[in-house]
Amino acid sequence: MFGRFILFASLMWAAASHAQESGFRTLASLDQGKHWEAVGRLEIAGTAFCTGALIASDLVLTAAHCLYDAKTGRRVPVQDIQFLAGWRKGRAAAYRYVRTALHHPDYAFSARANPDRVRNDVALLKLQHPIRNTTITPFQTDVHPARGDRLGVVSYGHDRTNAPSLQEVCDVIARQEGVLVMSCEVDFGSSGSPVFSYDSGVPRIVSVVSAKAEYGGQPVSLGTSLQEPLRLLTGAMVAAQQSELTAGQGKLGVGARSVEMNGAKFVRP
Repeated sequence: MFGRFILFASLMWAAASHAQESGFRTLASLDQGKHWEAVGRLEIAGTAFCTGALIASDLVLTAAHCLYDAKTGRRVPVQDIQFLAGWRKGRAAAYRYVRTALHHPDYAFSARANPDRVRNDVALLKLQHPIRNTTITPFQTDVHPARGDRLGVVSYGHDRTNAPSLQEVCDVIARQEGVLVMSCEVDFGSSGSPVFSYDSGVPRIVSVVSAKAEYGGQPVSLGTSLQEPLRLLTGAMVAAQQSELTAGQGKLGVGARSVEMNGAKFVRP
């Protein structure tokens, strides 16, 4: 059993709000944001945003539910998604539109909030053009962290829309059924935020934020164990590109533009 937890919100949000929460260090200046430029805002059809991170010059890792319109439950057209690398104070280090957006084949936006939904809540986006900028270095990924490992999260939030923030001190509370339960603080806009491990001496992405929840009566964040989903998505992305070359446009169950689902977002209690 996964244990007792209550999912209570999708983290996509459409507008800014109030003051910065405690526990975060702002990365608003160029000096503060150095080495974190590969984290950016994902603009979703001009009405919502998520957080994403480069893992290659043309690949962005984020959450699957960011690809859906929270009101209609339908896939957002890929041409309406833009990645703003290192976004701060109204400017980005690089702007790119998305060419292909794939999510885990077992992810269903319409599914009820449960471990299966979180476990598969990961997506890989291929940009229309690679980002080749000496100040933007894609992050490496690593295997899933163990319970007690120290983590960090870089994210945008509904009250931190104009610059990313870093939370360096949080950890893995539990790892159950392919879902990481973490003490990291997240809020609306934090969907898809990269979760970093520092064990190798450099930040490596080991998960992406899917949702916030309650676990044992305490607020927590939930993310997928990244290794296997990312392997699957990387292979699917290669297949999609090969299909485009041979047939004009590939259509895969894991993400083609034609896929639409009716569904519901996580709701407040």
